[in-house]
Amino acid sequence: MSTTAASPSTDRSGHPPGHRSAYQATFEELGTPLRDVTFVVVDLETTGTSAAEGGITEIGAVKVRGGEVLGEFQSLVNPGQPVPAFVARLTGITNAMVATAPDIALVLPSFLEFARGSVLVAHNAPFDVGFLKAMCARLDYPWPGFQVVDTVPLARRLVTRDEAPNHKLSSLARLFHATVSPDHRALSDARATVDVLHGLFDRLAPMGVTHLEDLATAADPVPPEVRRKRHLADDLPDAPGVYLFRGPGDEVLYVGTSVNIRKRVRSYFTAAEKRKRITEMVRIAERVTPVACATPLEAQVRELRLITEHAPRYNRRSKYPERHAWVRLTDEAYPRLSVVGAVVEGAAHIGPFGSRRAAQEAVHALHDALNLRQCTARLPLVSRVAGSPCALAGMGRCSAPCVATEAPDASYAAVADAARQALTGDPAPVVRALSDRIAALAHQERYEEAGEVTRRLRAFVAGAHRAQRLDPLARCAELVAARPSGIGDAPGRPGGWEIVVVKHGRLAATDVSAPGADPFPLVAALRTTAEHVDPPVAPAPAAHPEETDLLLAWLGSPGVRLVHVDGTWACPVRAAGAHADLAWASDRVRAEMDAVGHAHESQVDTMTAC
Repeated sequence: MSTTAASPSTDRSGHPPGHRSAYQATFEELGTPLRDVTFVVVDLETTGTSAAEGGITEIGAVKVRGGEVLGEFQSLVNPGQPVPAFVARLTGITNAMVATAPDIALVLPSFLEFARGSVLVAHNAPFDVGFLKAMCARLDYPWPGFQVVDTVPLARRLVTRDEAPNHKLSSLARLFHATVSPDHRALSDARATVDVLHGLFDRLAPMGVTHLEDLATAADPVPPEVRRKRHLADDLPDAPGVYLFRGPGDEVLYVGTSVNIRKRVRSYFTAAEKRKRITEMVRIAERVTPVACATPLEAQVRELRLITEHAPRYNRRSKYPERHAWVRLTDEAYPRLSVVGAVVEGAAHIGPFGSRRAAQEAVHALHDALNLRQCTARLPLVSRVAGSPCALAGMGRCSAPCVATEAPDASYAAVADAARQALTGDPAPVVRALSDRIAALAHQERYEEAGEVTRRLRAFVAGAHRAQRLDPLARCAELVAARPSGIGDAPGRPGGWEIVVVKHGRLAATDVSAPGADPFPLVAALRTTAEHVDPPVAPAPAAHPEETDLLLAWLGSPGVRLVHVDGTWACPVRAAGAHADLAWASDRVRAEMDAVGHAHESQVDTMTAC
């Protein structure tokens, strides 16, 4: 089935994003309810506190599921060393009692078999589990990798000081009315821990902790009103796609994307989410709408489109593409640079920039390198009345075409051609000129000014590089590419192909072919059903510039092969990308500093990294 990116307001099935699909989650996706989990509550008595040096004197364990006791395990163990007197007084286990007891090499396999396939529970689990792991390592047994639940951090989270003076097992047993009082014997303590565990579960249920997977973060400091929202993730798919948090009135509060929607949404209700504004969003969220996608690329594109469409108040990026700015060389008798919000046919542009401030930095860089006029008046080719030259003309930085009354200013045409070439082709003259200026300022130890010029140069190079990458794809009527699936970060199973159809820089269709199947019928189907995209005014693509950036990144990923190109997709040989790291400027500055015998490496490094 083909997957088209026809509209940001529809999902893969053609429904609007707010539509609740008939997706039926599996039990595995929902998690394992606590009532269906087999727990083995274990307690150990030992000769000391060090697992590396001490030994086990007793193992006691209770197997429970759904509140029912399924079995018990208890055995004294010969620790292979004397039992200290204070331990004997505390536990009542003496040297005489363990002298005839079986060695740990005999008891440990029996316990591991008793606990096989269960979840281990202990009060202060690092102690008990630490001893068990140490014994396995000592006997060269593989550790089964049990999931472990520790009742101590759970109790710290759920039991206040007003209810119990501390979180010792004896105090919690009294609080939860345990049927067995702990007495520092392994089986008695394990039985008491069972009652404590069930008491804690009773308190966790109203907080939304009802599945085994929830226990991993149940002790985290998460506000109760946030934790109670965990059910919002229960029916979400384990698939790549986009998720929309919706609040009162079905308002879209936040849009995100993930390779696994359910797992990512669940993380919002745990301590892993530390952003205050997102926690605030979760508090008012009422439901989550999933939009399953064929590939992570489609998910990223849909996220971008949905953010642009809904402008969610809790998303910060990509909400207002109309705020992007371009730098244009105007189409008039004596062209000048202008910061604009849209492109026009026939003019040279660079960008788009994330803000007008960044675009203005690029303009300053060009003005530093080229003697372009900076006045905003529209000048005729030949003036009837001579104008008044500005200060730039007096400094030799403008040929003053405003005073041309007898013939056109021919020298300005060469400057305009140089600016046009720097914008759309090779920016090397601008890079060279500003590199020389940066080097001169560094030589004079005017590092702040050198850093400012570096920022301007970096803004210009970044804007020119972006426009030169966007322009060819924006002009390309259709491009079909594919990469092997299931390899690296490519989705799907090995043997298939991830196929992408791009029109004028916009994702028009994508899907993954079945392993071993001929991909060309799918290519033909995708081309037939792909979204129709009208040609834009290049270099602006027919999509959000960030969407085209995503497509360019995908097209440049390993393994991508071109299947079909309708048009031309190529970049200039001498393009701005060659100067993206400002290596030329850095080398020029270092050469200047070395020539005068200065060793200001730290200043140079800082400056060139601005």
